[in-house]
Amino acid sequence: MTNSPCTITLHSPEETAEFAARLGAELRSGDILLLEGEIGSGKTHFARSLIQSLMVEPEGVPSPTFTLVQAYDTLAGEIWHCDLYRLSAAEEVEELGVTEAFETAICLIEWPDKLGPLMPESAARISFETDPNITEARHLTLRWSDPKWPVKLRIPA
Repeated sequence: MTNSPCTITLHSPEETAEFAARLGAELRSGDILLLEGEIGSGKTHFARSLIQSLMVEPEGVPSPTFTLVQAYDTLAGEIWHCDLYRLSAAEEVEELGVTEAFETAICLIEWPDKLGPLMPESAARISFETDPNITEARHLTLRWSDPKWPVKLRIPA
């Protein structure tokens, strides 16, 4: 079994969307992805691609920057896409109902550092980094402790 962490390089937005769709096909309620990276590193593009790949009827997927949470009914069940950037305390996360969604929905969490002590141990972390030499490339570092993730992330043994 591959050990955490694992780094992959995606050379274009299309490759990022393809990886997101492959991963989306493996996700079920209770699966949590923590999406880390600077502004513009590809977190929202990844989340949008994953969500759209699971929709019965494709539709626009706006960034939850201002709404904080967007929920979608998909083929895999409910998906919560959360952007916690503007939150200042973990209590605000609880007020939004995010911790309850950890058990009942697929959760994609941007800016997971805002979870503080509410950070779920079973989550997989995906850190996005831009490449200074290739504008559209992204380096993703995948980390997990739960043994379910190598299969879901399709990491070869």
